[in-house]
Amino acid sequence: MSKRLQLTMACDAYDRMQALVDGTIKPEGIDLICIANTGAETFWRMLRHKEFDMCEMSLSSYVATLFQEDPDFIAIPVFPSRLMRHSAIFINTESGINSPKDIIGKRVGVPEWQMTATVWIRGVMQDDYGVPIDSVKYFSGGVIHPGRVEKIPIDLPPNISLTPIPEDKTLSQMLEDGELDVLYFAGVPPIYRTGKHVKRLFENWAEVEQEYFRKTQIFHIMHTFVLRRDLYERYPWIAQSMMKAMIASKDKAAREMGNSGELKVMLPWIVDHIEKTRALMGDDFWPYGLEANRHTLETFLRYSYEQSLSKRLLKPEELFAPESLESFKI
Repeated sequence: MSKRLQLTMACDAYDRMQALVDGTIKPEGIDLICIANTGAETFWRMLRHKEFDMCEMSLSSYVATLFQEDPDFIAIPVFPSRLMRHSAIFINTESGINSPKDIIGKRVGVPEWQMTATVWIRGVMQDDYGVPIDSVKYFSGGVIHPGRVEKIPIDLPPNISLTPIPEDKTLSQMLEDGELDVLYFAGVPPIYRTGKHVKRLFENWAEVEQEYFRKTQIFHIMHTFVLRRDLYERYPWIAQSMMKAMIASKDKAAREMGNSGELKVMLPWIVDHIEKTRALMGDDFWPYGLEANRHTLETFLRYSYEQSLSKRLLKPEELFAPESLESFKI
């Protein structure tokens, strides 16, 4: 029997990854040791210590690593996490913000400047709502826990004001207390449910996000999937092997999610939701691969460059292992 590579893979417990985790689908030539972590923990451990052979990775963090003298990672065009981010803008109700443009001149909290969600939000606010990136003052730090710092070094131009908050404070409480006017956050801060002065900028965020997709055809990519570059250089075939397996795993999850005979998730009308999503976004509404995501990636890379995270404007092809960009056809 030929020897298979035993490799570690870290990712969150997504339905689209489950067949790889439980071994229903096996990458050719690879035995996976799967480690289930939240994305934030995985990124931190990979960026700081390169603990895993491969893992999901913040798209923004990955792009930033490509400007290292010897980049540590190389990606394949797989996107485990995607989420529109209009729902991720929270405001203090006493700050006089009644429309997106009212954010100009305000104090805005961001967990990290390079966080993918905040890159998307700043870009959308500038492109679609006329809120220039440099028209607000930014404050960075932990949302729920104090002491959060940037995972990678950043170098911002003088026109961008970014100040770390005190180590004993959190962005969430500062928003509630009126020390901040706005919070860009890739989740729902507990203060949104328990506080008295916090609401979303877009209370009808689902409608806003659907209209955004109709107009732009962009479905925000949050995470991609990276391999340790030293491993890839020794075994370049693993890029294609993982690409094929991840597509198969995602397709299996999509089929099972839509099984109206036996619901796989605890949402009574999920089939109706799927049908409406397909009507808006097409049958493959969570696409992998370069070409299906070119416009979304080009937009993100422009935002990354405009926000001083990329030293030059990258092309989408520069992000991914060449072996993962084409497949054998008969």
